[in-house]
Amino acid sequence: MYENVILQMDLQLFADVMNSTTTPGLSAEMKTYYDKNLIMMAKPNLVHHQFGQKRPIPKHGGKKIEFRRFASLPKATSPLTEGITPPGQTLEVLTVEAELQQYGDYVKLTDQLELTAIDNVIVEATDLCGNQGGQTLDTVVRNVMNSGTNVFYAPKVAADGTETEVESRANLDETCVLTCDLIDQVVAFLKAQNAPKINGYYVGIIHPYAAYDLRKDERWRKPKEYCDPEHLYNGELGEYGGVRFVDSSEAKIFSGEGCPAGLSVFSTLILGENAYGVTDIEGGNMEVIVKPKGSAGTADPLNQRSTVGWKAMETAEILIENYMVRIESCSKKYSSMVSEN
Repeated sequence: MYENVILQMDLQLFADVMNSTTTPGLSAEMKTYYDKNLIMMAKPNLVHHQFGQKRPIPKHGGKKIEFRRFASLPKATSPLTEGITPPGQTLEVLTVEAELQQYGDYVKLTDQLELTAIDNVIVEATDLCGNQGGQTLDTVVRNVMNSGTNVFYAPKVAADGTETEVESRANLDETCVLTCDLIDQVVAFLKAQNAPKINGYYVGIIHPYAAYDLRKDERWRKPKEYCDPEHLYNGELGEYGGVRFVDSSEAKIFSGEGCPAGLSVFSTLILGENAYGVTDIEGGNMEVIVKPKGSAGTADPLNQRSTVGWKAMETAEILIENYMVRIESCSKKYSSMVSEN
């Protein structure tokens, strides 16, 4: 109910509340509203966060976060001796540390804009900041995930169907498209590494242009064929070969140096559970900051400027290299049309 009231308020009345000399800051209710709005706009962009081991940001805990897992136990292949207790094993905790970094930005609003704009500029600015923040944090995680060492390159395919193995990104060409056979190879690799599945499946993060080629295969399944709507992942596109795919325009595209001349290369990530870790956006990680006119004192003597911004602490780390694979491929239709993101 309160949110509806805010959205229906007259812009000038809203500006007056924001810039009251007796209450220069935000009320608790307004702050909560903007925080929720910011995170609501940011979360749809956080595709790369979905499947990582989550670690919340501890208060007063320094700038480092520790991701933990137990080491596997060796096989017990020696027969037991009657009446003798074996020595047993001790649990070994493996840890990976990652250092948090802070990210943020803001937009400037003038008094004339606030007075003459038809839309509620503070709400609009919060939405824009949410989108920017979400894409920023998603990119930070995505770039870490794409630094892994397990890479499969799509093979070259001649006119007669003959395949030639490719061993580097620079040697890819427009015939090196993503195929179901390539997905099968990666799934076999993950199974051989005993990579655990996520809710019974591996997960793929794919660019819509790379998915264009994969979805042509008649074996591709639409989400309604294997999953209830309420259990779909954010951005879920479909399934093949035991991999549920989510698509995102923020999936990594490589261009320029190290790539084939005139072509961009698409990254498709296939991963199992606990392949990587991320900080959790919940619990106050992402914060909206609204500075109303008059809050800057002598730095804004005529009360002409206000700002809306965001900040967040973020980090990501690959935890188990062999639980994640990057497939690099081109697209006959799109590789010459896109640039690095």
